[in-house]
Amino acid sequence: MSLIRVPDEQIATVVTSLQMVERPRPRPAPSSQLGLRLDRWREPAPERYRTLFQRVGAPWLWFSRLVMTDAALTAIIHDPGIEIYAVTDPRGVEIGLLELDFREPHSCELSFLGLVPELTGKGEGRWLMAQALALGWRKDVTRLWVHTCTLDHPKALGFYRAQGFVPFARAVETFADPRLAGVLPLEAAPQIPLLGASVATSSAR
Repeated sequence: MSLIRVPDEQIATVVTSLQMVERPRPRPAPSSQLGLRLDRWREPAPERYRTLFQRVGAPWLWFSRLVMTDAALTAIIHDPGIEIYAVTDPRGVEIGLLELDFREPHSCELSFLGLVPELTGKGEGRWLMAQALALGWRKDVTRLWVHTCTLDHPKALGFYRAQGFVPFARAVETFADPRLAGVLPLEAAPQIPLLGASVATSSAR
C-alpha cells in the first residue's frame, strides 16, 4: 500500500454515491422545531442562487456553482427538470438549500441538500430530508440518489444511510482549492487544512 501525494494547492476527497431503488414505507414525517419552511424558487437570478449556495456550502467547500458563468448556471437552474427550494426561517431568512434534479427519466438526484452550520444537531436535517423524499419520490420515479464526500459533515454518510440510502459507488476526486483560487474566502472551512496559504497571502500583497 502506498500514499499518493496531493499537491499543496489541491484538495482530495472520497466521494460516495448512495441510492434508493424502492419508495420508503410511509412513516410520520418529522416537523420543524424551528418553524422552517420550503419556498420554491422558480428561475432564480444567478446571483441570488449563488448567495444562498455559498451561505450553505462554504463551510464544506461547495464551489462548483460559483465558478460557472451566468449563462452556464442559468441553463441549469432554469431547466424545467430542476427544482430549487430555499429553506427559510419564520423571519424569512434563507438558511438552507434543497435542489432536485429530475432530468434523467425515472430518476431524482438530491443535487444539493444542506442547512447553515448553526442548525447542526438540532434535528432540522431530518425534517429537510423528509421534505426531500416527499418531493423526490414522484409517481414515475424509480430511483432516488445522492452523493456525499469526506469534505462534508462527518456524520453526513451515516445520516444518509440511516434514511435508507445504500452506497453503490466510491471515487476519489481532486481539485484546486477554491480558497486559493479566490472563489471562497481563505477562512472558509477552517477544519480543512489550507496548505498553500503562504502562496495566497503573498499574492494578495
